[in-house]
Amino acid sequence: MRITDLLDRRSIDINGTAASKEEALNKIIDLMCKSGRISDRQAYAEKVFAREKEGTTGTGEGIAIPHGKCGAVKSPGLAAMVIRGGVDFESLDDEKVTLMFLIAAPNTKNNIHLDVLSKLSVLLMDDSFADKLRNAKSVDEFLEIIDAADSTASLDSYGTEAENAKCNIVAVTGCPTGIAHTYMAAEALEKAAEANGCSIKVETRGSGGAKNILTNEEIAAADLVIIAADTKVPMSRFNGKKVIECQVSDGISKADMLVKRAIDGDAPVYHSSGDTAEESGGSGGGSFWHKVYTQLMNGVSHMLPFVVGGGILIAIAFLIDGLSVDMNSLPEAERANFGTITAAAAMFKSIGDLAFSLMLPVLAGYISMSIADRPGLAPGFVGGLIAANGTSGFLGALVAGFAAGYIVVLLKKVFAGLPKALDGIKPVLLYPVFGVFIIGLFMTYIVEPPVGLLNVWMNTSLNGLGESSKIIVGIIVAGMMAVDMGGPINKAAYVFGTASIAAGNYYIMAAVMIGGMVPPCAIALSTILFKSKYTAEERKSGPTNFVMGLGFITEGAIPFAASDPLRVIPSCIVGSALAGALSAVFGCTLMAPHGGIFVFPVVEHPVLYLVALAAGTVLSAVILGLIKKKKA
Repeated sequence: MRITDLLDRRSIDINGTAASKEEALNKIIDLMCKSGRISDRQAYAEKVFAREKEGTTGTGEGIAIPHGKCGAVKSPGLAAMVIRGGVDFESLDDEKVTLMFLIAAPNTKNNIHLDVLSKLSVLLMDDSFADKLRNAKSVDEFLEIIDAADSTASLDSYGTEAENAKCNIVAVTGCPTGIAHTYMAAEALEKAAEANGCSIKVETRGSGGAKNILTNEEIAAADLVIIAADTKVPMSRFNGKKVIECQVSDGISKADMLVKRAIDGDAPVYHSSGDTAEESGGSGGGSFWHKVYTQLMNGVSHMLPFVVGGGILIAIAFLIDGLSVDMNSLPEAERANFGTITAAAAMFKSIGDLAFSLMLPVLAGYISMSIADRPGLAPGFVGGLIAANGTSGFLGALVAGFAAGYIVVLLKKVFAGLPKALDGIKPVLLYPVFGVFIIGLFMTYIVEPPVGLLNVWMNTSLNGLGESSKIIVGIIVAGMMAVDMGGPINKAAYVFGTASIAAGNYYIMAAVMIGGMVPPCAIALSTILFKSKYTAEERKSGPTNFVMGLGFITEGAIPFAASDPLRVIPSCIVGSALAGALSAVFGCTLMAPHGGIFVFPVVEHPVLYLVALAAGTVLSAVILGLIKKKKA
């Protein structure tokens, strides 16, 4: 397959213009849609903008390579745009982008197209090639330039030998998608090494797996190792070597600086724990709090399926009893068994309770695993189980996850001095026995007493709040759901809501869910009521947000928020906060942690809950319509 096989003439614009990064992305997404390769523009655009939120795809030298991979891509493709005058893309070198290639990758097992796309990325590292494309006079000439250069790029190996080399370097590059940045970083490091009189070999960990793999002999002979990766990289092989760890973007934009650091030996010596499965975290250069957030989200992401599955089954059990039994006719003692009175409800609740009971152990286990790899899993699970069976609850499980992870990290250092012959029994005997024992003592005697008291006090206080205080809580958590629409603040509010379900504070989850439903619903309504404030494409895609909003998928609002954040986000926060306040005022409660309109039957006062949603939606939509500028 050649690069031009992925380029449709209709998806190339050699005279493009854009006033902003968002406009440029939307225009090139429209170009991609013209090729017929996209079945759902909205879904594909969400992936492209979500990738851009993770970090700019402006690679420097006036080039940007945004990309999106999802089921909305019917077949792999490229779109290209030459932007006359350039556009600010927050690029790695702050240079305006004048040449853009957009990648569309489908969710398929056959990934031969990824090598082709990666080859294009490498070609774009050649300034003369990029300049020829910018100066092309027609689409035919644009395609001819690419086709002529296609046979020169290779992804098989990256390396350069130098006589009397100043430094012998080995490197590893990798990015989450493995399409572009992996190979661009490898190319940049190779060029920088050659320019500085150094020898280098680069292992690439792209979409097709690891290539140009470093041998033990090459690692042993190296003066320094550079890891420019945002993905997991096996690290035990670099024990005792000086290692620079950084983001893959630094491998592209700061390659010369990295090589000069290698020449100066400016890097710490890496000490392996002895675990052959040891990996880098793929967050080179990230701040301490970013790493903590990543570790927390690893636990939360694994926990949520248990919360959602178990929570909805429990909610169905209450719904069945609510429809089948007249509560007023039951004695007070039997009312306490609500949810298990009928046989069908009892079945749903028993299964749901079992799934829900795994929430805290899974949370703690996977937080610990993200810190200490697989040896941290068992101590984390046990610590979370102690919290679940004790009084510390959700807060205790958080402490257990982080504590267990760092306990195992400490154990790895303690046992690092043992004979090599014992390496095999460390992960199956030493780490679990000592890890489980230590976290058990830590949780039982240090964490449970104070955190348990705090947790009981907090839940009792939330249950005992007056109406005005409940309204304030509803405003805060619902408003948080609209701040970053799937980001850290949104996730914090959602996790708080799910933890509140376990504690029996169901009104909080009701406010959380309605706060997350408002933004997409409000945007959909606004595109209908105020058509002059939106582009033709926005008016076309806007109503689909009703479906996403009613399904409690807040992320449907992201493309609109990304294109006009100063107007869209505050408007959505106000509407979500109103909906959360009304939900509390109406006494709405929710025992299911997800589901949107599909779980409205298990909401306390469902009609009033719908009124609250409508009020928040209308308010946000009207504010948006008043403050947004008209589209030309």
